[in-house]
Amino acid sequence: MSEKNKAYRMADGYDALSANESAERWSVFEGFHPLLNYLYFAYVVIVTVFFLHPVLLAISFASASAWSVRLGGAKALRFGLIFVLPLMLVATALNPVFNHEGVTILGYLMDNPITLESILYGVCAALMIGGVILWFRCYTSVMSSDKFIYLFGRVAPAASLIISMTLRFIPRYVEQAGRIASARRGLGFDVSSGGFAQRVKNGGEVLSIMITWALENAVDTADSMRSRGYGLPGRTAYSIYRFDARDGALLLVLCALTTIVCVSIFSGTVNMGFFPLFSMNATSAPALVAYVCHAVVCLSPFALDVGEDFVWRSLQSRI
Repeated sequence: MSEKNKAYRMADGYDALSANESAERWSVFEGFHPLLNYLYFAYVVIVTVFFLHPVLLAISFASASAWSVRLGGAKALRFGLIFVLPLMLVATALNPVFNHEGVTILGYLMDNPITLESILYGVCAALMIGGVILWFRCYTSVMSSDKFIYLFGRVAPAASLIISMTLRFIPRYVEQAGRIASARRGLGFDVSSGGFAQRVKNGGEVLSIMITWALENAVDTADSMRSRGYGLPGRTAYSIYRFDARDGALLLVLCALTTIVCVSIFSGTVNMGFFPLFSMNATSAPALVAYVCHAVVCLSPFALDVGEDFVWRSLQSRI
């Protein structure tokens, strides 16, 4: 992320850079209160993981895909096409091979029945896996470590610090590994040069350096937080987050919509059964209302970003 983009983030402003100028874009939803951010991701992840309903999963996956590409640009699109999509295809293909439950037999593979129910279950499982991966990718872009510590630092200071360090560990690890590899490449110790034994040795040295760096970084972070009195009773902390009328209005709207969806799920208006026979709720008016509410909730951050883009371009055209 560029320095200009970081400045807009700190000022709670809008990133005017185009998608071609910035690989990672600032989101309007990121400027809302951390509590609202966390509750939103908790809802979409819980519904995606625990309710294998094809319509809800399709909406969740499509929303996560759109917002992920909007946030990450071409890099997120490549990640989806190279990693997420093949993983979903493998999950879809493997489930009917190992899962033979269901009464609608479509054929046999090595004397094992391939059932329609297992295929549909594999499709839903693939949508669930892909949706969760993309939602967490969006989560890492919106929920920074300071937001997480702000929410849970007083309740569970040690656990919140560990979780925060874990969430930011992977991107920092990848970035540091790239720096070390570039430095060693300049010295002639690239992991792609030399024979097999030499490449293994060079790769092992990079791994050893990375482990040492990670351990030292964790110790330095713990010592730094301890020296600041983190976790001590009565300790005060400055926070730039304020829950204002804008946060309250959006929270009320999202709570109302999610309540409708949850009531529809637990009342049986929206339900799904795979085994032994595939069954799904009728497309009734209450079910359609639940689908629309779920879509509005899932698409709300993306819609806010698109709306802000439209307003920004409209203002630019008047200059």
